[in-house]
Amino acid sequence: MHPDPSASFPFPSEPIAFVDLETTGGTFGVDRITEIGVVEVGPSGVSTWTSLVNPQRPIPSFVQQLTGITDAMVRDAPTFEQLASGLLERMNGRLFIAHNARFDHGFLKDEFRRTGLRFAPDVLCTVQLSRAVYPAESRHGLDALVARHALVPSARHRALADADLLWQFWQHLHRAHAPDVLRAHLERVTRRFQLAAHIDEDTIEQIVSGCGVYMFYGEDDAPLYTGRSVRLRQRVRSHLVGPRRSAKDLRLAALVRRLEWKATGGEIGALLAEAQWIASARPAHNRAPKSRSSGDVRGAPWPYSGAIAIEERDEASGQRAWHVIDNWCYLGTASALAQAGALCASADAPAFELSTYRILNERLARGLVVTPLVTATLVSAI
Repeated sequence: MHPDPSASFPFPSEPIAFVDLETTGGTFGVDRITEIGVVEVGPSGVSTWTSLVNPQRPIPSFVQQLTGITDAMVRDAPTFEQLASGLLERMNGRLFIAHNARFDHGFLKDEFRRTGLRFAPDVLCTVQLSRAVYPAESRHGLDALVARHALVPSARHRALADADLLWQFWQHLHRAHAPDVLRAHLERVTRRFQLAAHIDEDTIEQIVSGCGVYMFYGEDDAPLYTGRSVRLRQRVRSHLVGPRRSAKDLRLAALVRRLEWKATGGEIGALLAEAQWIASARPAHNRAPKSRSSGDVRGAPWPYSGAIAIEERDEASGQRAWHVIDNWCYLGTASALAQAGALCASADAPAFELSTYRILNERLARGLVVTPLVTATLVSAI
């Protein structure tokens, strides 16, 4: 490992790990790890760990030529399963830093999953960090970083040597840039996998990117907060991670234990579903709907002979949705017009909903297009 060029370098207060892998190829779930290298850095200094790994399959000849790791070298090496518990303990609680981190993190996550262990550290990619700090540069591969920043490789395409190059790059960044500027870049490119209690980045990634509603739950599954957005995944993440969160978001994130969400097919659907969730669940951190002047509108006539459907199309996903309303009461959302009719038929007698009235009244006055469901059902039947 290349020696630390400055003994006075301020070690981070939080533990981090620079990680590099060598593998039999680049396909998750098919290829396997052949070598792991870790440079651990924390308040007490630097330590290193490396091991060859028996991939339990042949290493392609071109990979052997690239890395210098042969079948003979890994034949008697431990399997990943034999290394897993110790490696997980070593990595636990550390920021995971790798070059093209999606590759290294993805392979380790897949290998840990095979052994029944969950691996979900916060992840920082030095490719993305280099792009953020040096946007004028076009090349951000490890060889480009070595040449541009005078890093000193002890070898190439070996796990510990490449992990050490990342540690050298990290030191260079901290010497070359103001702490507050670099801190902003680091926060922007770090993926927070453990966002709040049992909510991690994998959970967030399952959320649709388009329109929808979400609900946070706390201890004993108590509803905490519901909201809506036309960029649902981004909005949920913004509550749970980031340097510019409000005091309310910080308090909320500390309380969250799980979340629920659903796509709504459009902004009107999100408004209707949010109002319904607030009215039914009464989340502790939502403002209660205002009821003043409701007497003036509660008897407002329903301008249709029965239920209607409002069609929306989510631009992000292309999803179409039909929101069913009757007598100012939101009955739900269907993915097809025929289902909208069935939803209407199965609903109880609708009761006036002030929130739905407020959402729809102005839009109807502006010419919102609706489909009477009695007519639509007859057409579908024919």
